[in-house]
Amino acid sequence: MTPLDRAWRGGRNDWRLHFLSIFSVAVAFVCLAAALLVVFNVQGIRARWASSGRASVYLDPGVTEEQVRTVERALRATAGVTTVRFVSSADARRELLADRVDDVLAALPPEAFPASLEVGLEGDDATARLDMVAKQLSALPMVDRVETYGTWSQRLGALLAGGVTAAAILAIIVLAAVVSVVSSTIRLVLQRRHIEVEVLKLVGATDAFVRRPFVIEGAAQGAIGAAVAVAVLGFLYAIVRSQFDGQLGAMLGMTPTFLPILAQAGMVVLGALLGAGAAFLSLRRLLSI
Repeated sequence: MTPLDRAWRGGRNDWRLHFLSIFSVAVAFVCLAAALLVVFNVQGIRARWASSGRASVYLDPGVTEEQVRTVERALRATAGVTTVRFVSSADARRELLADRVDDVLAALPPEAFPASLEVGLEGDDATARLDMVAKQLSALPMVDRVETYGTWSQRLGALLAGGVTAAAILAIIVLAAVVSVVSSTIRLVLQRRHIEVEVLKLVGATDAFVRRPFVIEGAAQGAIGAAVAVAVLGFLYAIVRSQFDGQLGAMLGMTPTFLPILAQAGMVVLGALLGAGAAFLSLRRLLSI
């Protein structure tokens, strides 16, 4: 009988213990996967904003239509500029209040919402060109201020650094939890099969031969638990994604995305390695190797 057959038979006999172990591992990996999902999407937003080449040129309240057209023509003639859209005060008010019930904002007059020119640039040097255009526009008397979203990109970068640190700490906690759970389960399984192990040793079986099916069971617990965690997170993501507002996605510049397939596979492999390692270490102490 091969080690895989012995592991299958043992797992089938002790399925309750393995089920509890897989459940615990899945809970730990759900926490880790959720943190990675947040970090992955924040990184996507930061990268999108950093390379978007977008700017909002807020105009002075006293600006005339002729001045607006002059600025528009100058922007359209600028190399790299792909889109220029004028948003009047009334349009800005209507877009902000769309699908919202806010008595305070609704009571404000259109003049309280500044008119702007939404500018988009493309190209490899879009970010550098955007900074240059923003400085030139800021010097114009009819321009109140220019928002290039660079500050928000820097804030997201700081948030992302904190998220990566938190994910790393959570990964260490998950590692410890998986090792603890699988080790405890394998020790219990070994105690329940001590007669079988003693018989194998009496007929000359080596410790490596005895250990192999337990290591396979530990790897299976870790891999299945991680796979279940990815599936559960995918289900929760689908619920959130179905309720995601399209206007919010347009404002952020992207819609939420799930973990890439390599990250999902990496979590399953990590679970298998942690489970196998935990089983091996626990058996190393219990078997006289």
